[in-house]
Amino acid sequence: MKKAVFPGSFDPLTLGHTDIIDRALPLFDEIILAIGTNSSKKYMFSLEDRLHFLKETYKNESKVKVETYKGLTVDFCKSQNAGFILRGLRNGQDLEFEKSIGQTNYKMSGIDSIFLLSSSGKAHISSTVVRDVMHHGGNYEFMVPDVVRKK
Repeated sequence: MKKAVFPGSFDPLTLGHTDIIDRALPLFDEIILAIGTNSSKKYMFSLEDRLHFLKETYKNESKVKVETYKGLTVDFCKSQNAGFILRGLRNGQDLEFEKSIGQTNYKMSGIDSIFLLSSSGKAHISSTVVRDVMHHGGNYEFMVPDVVRKK
């Protein structure tokens, strides 16, 4: 069984995330959307909200499971018997950042990272940008799924 973990804070879930998840579905038997938790990090949305965003968006997709975890992503992957870490790349900066993490993860665990490029028209979307636009009262609706718009 090909199982991948797509880790993130999903604060909030964006159309950039869903683009990567939707395009990865044919590649894996199961994708675990894993919300990493960090007590020292400040989030805009509660963990419950972020779980709701993911579960509601993928409620009809049997290949998707939603979990939370603390600690190293590779340790979570091992606990789930996942052989792959799924990551999206928007630009060259993402590639450089993710490449070093992916190489470290592989060296520590033998778990490979699979990178998908953002679709055309989605590369500008990030949770950071969405939060900033939301914070300043701008129009963020074209960057997030319906479930986030309703929040």
